[in-house]
Amino acid sequence: MTFGPASRLGVALFEETDPIEFIPGQSDDAKEAIIRAVYRQILGNAYVMESERASVPESQFKNGELSVREFVRAIAKSDLYSSRFFETTPRYRFIELNFKHFLGRTPKDLEEMRMHSDLLDNGGYEAEIDSYLDSDEYQATFGEYFVPYLRGYKTDAGISMVGFTHIFAMQRGASSSDLKGSLSGISPVLNRNVINPTPMPVVAPSAGASGDGWSFQESTTRDAGLTRLGAGAGDSGKVFRIEVTGYSSPGKVNRISKFRRSNKVYYVPFERLSDEYKRIHATGGVISSITPC
Repeated sequence: MTFGPASRLGVALFEETDPIEFIPGQSDDAKEAIIRAVYRQILGNAYVMESERASVPESQFKNGELSVREFVRAIAKSDLYSSRFFETTPRYRFIELNFKHFLGRTPKDLEEMRMHSDLLDNGGYEAEIDSYLDSDEYQATFGEYFVPYLRGYKTDAGISMVGFTHIFAMQRGASSSDLKGSLSGISPVLNRNVINPTPMPVVAPSAGASGDGWSFQESTTRDAGLTRLGAGAGDSGKVFRIEVTGYSSPGKVNRISKFRRSNKVYYVPFERLSDEYKRIHATGGVISSITPC
């Protein structure tokens, strides 16, 4: 079992599961396990009914006519993927999910997002899918026979800390679903944080035993839910911005946020910082960031 940050942040399952590779000569049961793993990764852990499964590509894979990569391509170009993530979502939500599903990471910056947006305009849906699966990055990471997996939370050379924080906003625990599991609905999760680029608070997912951070959703404006405690700075001349999430209704079976927005922002003079810290925790809040102003 994985302990420490991995277990608290919802990536323990990915740490404990070795990458899945197809090896020629494997049993039908092993091939079926690979098929299930592909559905789980490419469809963002969303449930797939038996009638929705791609029976022809599955048969071709089992018969050795398709590699894992080509089976992934078949699922990605299917009506199942298109109807869930392309036809019903905004463009940038579709693109950020493609990065997660096919490369196991989030977009690095605005330029990557723009490039894929232009590709959708000029090449269409299938060209967008091919751009991930035919990329040097995909080949170097997964090749022909590995099932793609989540990897953006790992510290790799060339990967910025911004992307590291973004993956935790995109992946809210091993039981979350990209189809229905996001508090943002069909809106892009990363949004302006890719444009800037800006790190996001890393908050434990709903699967945590304490439920801390379950309701976290980034504020749509920097000062959404703002409360100013005190008029300006204190004797030290310093003011701190505290962003809080995870407020709950005591005594309820389901922990429901008291606020329409999951975040609450407080501006606090330095002299009152310790008292406010204690008050927030006493009322069930979880501090996601404290930054000097």
